Amino acid sequence: MSSFESSSLSSLPEPICKGQALTALAPMQDVTNLPFMTLISEFGSPDYFFTEYFRVHDHSRLEKHILQSITENTTNRPVFAQMIGENISEIIRTVRELVTYPIAGIDLNMGCPAPKIYKKNVGGGLLRDMQKVDQLLGALREEIDGLFTVKMRIGFETTENFEPLLNLINKHQVDLLSLHGRTVKEMYRSEVHFDAIGLAAKSVYCPVLANGNVTSAYRAREILEETGAAGVMIGRSAIRNPWIFHQTREVLSGKQITKTPLSEVYHYIKRLYEATQTPGVIERFHVNKMKKYLNFIGQGVDSEGSFLYEVRRVQTEKELFEVCEKHLLNGINEWFADEPFSGVIARPNCETPLQKAI
Repeated sequence: MSSFESSSLSSLPEPICKGQALTALAPMQDVTNLPFMTLISEFGSPDYFFTEYFRVHDHSRLEKHILQSITENTTNRPVFAQMIGENISEIIRTVRELVTYPIAGIDLNMGCPAPKIYKKNVGGGLLRDMQKVDQLLGALREEIDGLFTVKMRIGFETTENFEPLLNLINKHQVDLLSLHGRTVKEMYRSEVHFDAIGLAAKSVYCPVLANGNVTSAYRAREILEETGAAGVMIGRSAIRNPWIFHQTREVLSGKQITKTPLSEVYHYIKRLYEATQTPGVIERFHVNKMKKYLNFIGQGVDSEGSFLYEVRRVQTEKELFEVCEKHLLNGINEWFADEPFSGVIARPNCETPLQKAI
């Protein structure tokens, strides 16, 4: 019997620190793959991992690279398999395939804000059709004997369907709700509506993970206190600061966080470069791919944004690490910032793969 099949509907896997609020790495397309999960675990694993979404349609098959993040995962943390789709029969077929693997549960994506996704009436697009949501959640709950979780936003364009959505979460006995506190149309531009997350935490029968702008361990504690959520789900801030899950456990234990020297950030970038390399890919292409991560890492290096300015202009591995050595190993600025520096912005046009994070 797989770990999934033996799971209780009412019991989630134990967190790393028993009795503490939960932490999870948010599913991000082209980011939360096996190399990134493995790398994050070196700096301090979250309690839970969620895979990139398996695309479900008439001719879909389980993507091999996503399966690797389940079958070859050595982090010793539970991995939930996320799906995106709207065809009920094909989704059930996919569930039956997924439960043969060592997963902690099945997660349904109802929040992806990328226009090319929601225009297909999947991801965040589902939130426009309450009848479809009802049918889909019902079919999944009937099929899944183990843990069934949902990742969603608070509405599509408005929050008029938010409370009915929460009622459906209860009706179909969802085991865990990860809630991004923005509408689909707000994407990442607005402030996060933590009051909505607080309402969900009071209204649904399952634990709620608060998602959206969880920028530091101290901010995680504030959000937990503000919302009453059972835990936090962290996405882009974990790209910037892979120590954030360990630091959150420190803060929730009443300790000061372990500050990160900039020299450790250099080590992280070096490991990230190695972990994300694909054999045969031209060096310049890999360097440009790295800039998508460095856009976020650079928000904690210097308040003037000098590191980001320079690293965005490199074309080779040698140039990239010359910039890193200059800013991270010079001994002038010693510590990595706990919070992103105000005004040091990750440019939207450098975030293309990451805009699919929900």
